[in-house]
Amino acid sequence: MKTFRIVAVLAALPLAATAAMASAQTYGPEDEGRRFSDGSRVVCEEVEVARDTKDPNRIAGTATGAVIGGLLGNQVGGGKGKKLATVGGAVAGGAIGRNVQGNNQERRGQRVVETRCERVWR
Repeated sequence: MKTFRIVAVLAALPLAATAAMASAQTYGPEDEGRRFSDGSRVVCEEVEVARDTKDPNRIAGTATGAVIGGLLGNQVGGGKGKKLATVGGAVAGGAIGRNVQGNNQERRGQRVVETRCERVWR
């Protein structure tokens, strides 16, 4: 019986979340600065959003850069220095690969800036 209650509660959670989101108020840039009697206000900010891209998190660029950087770092030094150079090369390569992929996505128009507004309590 206890298992049945747990399953019933878990099954009801998505329904409750959907109902809460459906009743949530949305705000736009025209509402920025609007104040409410409970002390909250609407704050808007510009955020970068991926559009029509297969890799919005730039995983391919990061992984490719890390592999290449690790291979290049492995060519340097010997002993423990070689291990440190390999790890350092992988980290630096991953960062460079992510940056390169991000620049390519921006150039192709795959990342756009959107204004998102939300109610904050401060």
